[in-house]
Formats: sequence, structure tokens, C-alpha cells
Amino acid sequence: MARVLIVSSYVASGHVGLSAATAVLQALGHEVTALPSVVLSNHLGWPHAAGGPLPAGELCEMTAALRENGLLAGHDAVLIGYLPSPEHVAFAADLVAELRAAGPAPRIVIDPILGDAPGGLYVPVAVAEAVRARLVPLADTMTPNHFELSWLAGRALSDLEATAGAAAALAPEVLVTSPPLGPETTGVLAVRGGRRELFRTLRRGSVPHGVGDAFAAMIAAGLAPGEALGRLDALVLCSIGAPCLAIASAAPRWISAPAIGPEPHP
Repeated sequence: MARVLIVSSYVASGHVGLSAATAVLQALGHEVTALPSVVLSNHLGWPHAAGGPLPAGELCEMTAALRENGLLAGHDAVLIGYLPSPEHVAFAADLVAELRAAGPAPRIVIDPILGDAPGGLYVPVAVAEAVRARLVPLADTMTPNHFELSWLAGRALSDLEATAGAAAALAPEVLVTSPPLGPETTGVLAVRGGRRELFRTLRRGSVPHGVGDAFAAMIAAGLAPGEALGRLDALVLCSIGAPCLAIASAAPRWISAPAIGPEPHP
């Protein structure tokens, strides 16, 4: 069992952000400390939504209470996800620095939730720039999608070679989701320690929101990329056409799914 601290968005209904990551980690038998950067009724793809960001000052107060109660130290991993403002980015960076200084240092997983193709950024430019300046240098592992990696690298990444080169310069381990593989396949390009591996799966249709959050949570829990992708692909198959990921109802099927093997040296 691992203890994972997560900072990300929370929805009361559905599975995105914290609501996806927490459910996945608990289904895998891990303990979660969840700090919500945003609290919403549901994700913004629904016709109606209510709620908004939790002020960074309140997150600082929550963290102080956890610290004073002895509940902040001892996490095995920290997962940083959606952050709505530069102040939230500063909070997350300060939290990571504190936990690293206290030791033993947890593994820091940064899921830079900035945007996607073809729509581009869905956070303010100031937030994306703060993530690049403050959080990227702190990451042990990053899980950007292809658009996010391109934005952080500051250049277009038209093929796997360019994508792998940008990933290698970003962090010690970068797991690029949705790398450029064509219209029918997707997967993960893993770049770490000079080694590149490609994990490929079919692109599925009508997939609910929260897939990236679920993948980042599995990585924070310590699953290898192929193990996480195998479980994620099974979860997606069980969720096609559903309003949200079938994390609980399909748990016996996706938890036991086999790993997807790598294609070396793409």
C-alpha cells in the first residue's frame, strides 16, 4: 500500500481530477490525501455546472492543519494535477519543496493539465507559464499529453523522434500520452534515463472524461507504464458510452488486466 497526496480538481458527480484519481487509487488498495484546487458539481462538459476554485490561501490552511495533526509527512508520492491560477501553482511548488525537505522525499508526479489538441490551452497562459517555471523543475515523473509536451517544449513535435527528444529534456521520466501514432492507435511514449519505449493500444471511441487523471494516478501508485496502460485500456473498454468511467462497477475486470508490452527504441 502506498500513501499518495494529490492536488487537483474535484467534482461531486463523475470521475475527473481528484474524483477519478482517488477512486482508482483506493480500488488498487492505496491511501489518498486529497487537496482540491477546484470544487465543482460536475465537469464542464455538462450543460450546467456550479462551483469554482478553492482559494490557494484555504489550501495553505488545510495543509497547515494536516501538518499539525501529523498527517502530512510520510507520503510515498505526490501527484499534482489541475491548478486554476498562478497562486495555486505557487502553493503546489511550495508544498513539494516542503515535503522533499522533510524527508524521506516522496516521488513527485506532475500531470501538467494545460490543454489538448485541437482546442489548445484551456488554462490561462499565466498558469501554463507558472507550471513550466515552477513545477516542471521539481518533477521526478511527468505525464503530459502530446499537446502539453509541445507547449512546454515551445515547439511543434511532428513525429516520435521529436517527441522523444523534447521529453528527454523535460524531466527524469516523462510518459507522453497520445503520442503521434496516427488516427487508429494511441498509447504512451516512455522516456527515462536515455531509454525510450512505446506502449501502443487502439484508440477507442466515446470515452468518458478522466482517462488521463486515472493514468496519472496509476503511475503515482508505482505501476510501470505498460501495467498502467493495460489496466487503463480495460477500464476504458468497460466505460465506452457511459457518462463516466466505470471505476467501481468494473473494478474486478480492469484491476486484473494484463500489462501491455513495449516496442523498444521508437
